[in-house]
Amino acid sequence: MVPAGLWITYQIHPPKFSGNWVELLAFLLLTIIVATMPIVINETFIFLIQWVALATFLKFGLFVEIIFAQIAVIALVLKLKILQKGQFFRLPLNLNMFFLVSFISGMTYYWLGGHTGPELANDYSSLSLAVVYGGLYYLINQVILLIHFKYIYKRKEPFFGSDFVVETITTLITLPIGFIFYILFNEIGLLSILFVGIPFVSLSIIFILYYSSQKVNDYLQKAAEIGHQLAERLNVEDVKNIFLQKVCEMLPVDYAYILEVMTHKDEKYLLLSRGFEEGEVRTKPLYPIRRYEGMSGKVWAEQNSLLLNTRKEWAYSPSSSYIPEDAESLLCVPIIKSKKAIGVLVLASKKKHAYENSQLMIIEVLCSYFAVAMENAKNYEQTKMQSEHCALTKLYNFRYFQNVLTEEFQKLSSSESKYLSLIILDIDHFKSINDTFGHQSGNEILIEMAQRIESLVGNRGTVARYGGEEFVILLPNVSKVEAVSLAELIRQSVANWPFILHQTIVKEPQQVRITTSIGVATAPEDAEDAQSLIRHADRALYVGAKRAGRNRVAEYSTC
Repeated sequence: MVPAGLWITYQIHPPKFSGNWVELLAFLLLTIIVATMPIVINETFIFLIQWVALATFLKFGLFVEIIFAQIAVIALVLKLKILQKGQFFRLPLNLNMFFLVSFISGMTYYWLGGHTGPELANDYSSLSLAVVYGGLYYLINQVILLIHFKYIYKRKEPFFGSDFVVETITTLITLPIGFIFYILFNEIGLLSILFVGIPFVSLSIIFILYYSSQKVNDYLQKAAEIGHQLAERLNVEDVKNIFLQKVCEMLPVDYAYILEVMTHKDEKYLLLSRGFEEGEVRTKPLYPIRRYEGMSGKVWAEQNSLLLNTRKEWAYSPSSSYIPEDAESLLCVPIIKSKKAIGVLVLASKKKHAYENSQLMIIEVLCSYFAVAMENAKNYEQTKMQSEHCALTKLYNFRYFQNVLTEEFQKLSSSESKYLSLIILDIDHFKSINDTFGHQSGNEILIEMAQRIESLVGNRGTVARYGGEEFVILLPNVSKVEAVSLAELIRQSVANWPFILHQTIVKEPQQVRITTSIGVATAPEDAEDAQSLIRHADRALYVGAKRAGRNRVAEYSTC
């Protein structure tokens, strides 16, 4: 479209050029400078070139204005670095768009009787036509943008958003400056560029800096919100998930990895703790990364962040093999707690130059929040585990068991479950083992007993240490027949396989055979409340099993 359009424009309205190349080059230079200072809102670039385009059109005609506009688009595209894989269509798209805007508005101006080089200061008719040209230039630009957003970019955001408001305001401000610049140029020549161009460029820089600061403030506000959400999480896995989720929502992230510092055989490595690839959890394992090995190892060792804009800058790094080949931009940020790196966050995007220094700063802040949240969650989980588990056997303790029993009985009462069975197990003659081999040997038996019971019960119920040498097993939705069968299986596995004791007082490993007595009760047939269920299972244990000779399973019976 553009080459053919330029030829048609030259035939209909050839440029009126007096041969003063200095003036032409000065306008071209000003055009390029203004074009390379865009404001980017929601990935839409707004560059304040309307006033320069207006002055160029009035001074040199439509042909020169179209050429300058095309050069401005190329300068803008190079500045924004948007010509990446899959984005090359944007250059011809924008070249055609600006040609149509210039051609239609310019031809309309000429059709209404306008001409090149009008005297705007004394000719209100020419001034009115120039205003019509500027208005058409803006309206046609907005119509084409609307078509592009709707049918090409498939943009879901409303068109009349913040970028539309900003562009409208800047157009209303800059068009009068274009008229002033043109009139002043006709009066004093190139000095008008100093009087108008330099102040405008300075104001543009200030506006861009203001918008950048607003964007940073928005990021900081989001970071604070994410920090609060992380602080509310008391589960380590939840902290990792919410952290990566929010980071991926805030920045253009296609791949995200949390690498944690782990110790193996007195040597520290970076290992993959959590990974997301295009919204999916990474399943491929990651080999250990040592200090200074690749980018992640360097960031870990030096505790300094890295921002890389293209794959050429990092593709040959030894530790980059776990990042997909279509990734281009990369952020590596150390996760620091108490001045010590405990991990590395790696973010990657398929776009080149996807990240800015301001975004790196925000991620560093978020990594600090993340480190504190992880430490708090780990401390909470450790404290919770210590309060709910037996320190020796690692089984749940009696307090936790009571809470679960109460919850399961409520489900039984509300008909959410049909049965609730309870098994109480006691080791026979356990005191004699302690007296013969020592209390360390007794602890060995308790630990192995817990492991055997857990392996047999699996996920069918909750296993807890009831106290001393007693264990309890709570089985939701398990009938008495099934519970007795499981109890018998546990009894046989204990009685038929001896225990090997290593920490005996005789200083030699000993093989010991032990037996267990087990009681079983099931609600609702045996008990109407939680305490009755415990009492009846305990009665079955001592009356039906212990008094009957031990090493047997007894079920509660009302007879």
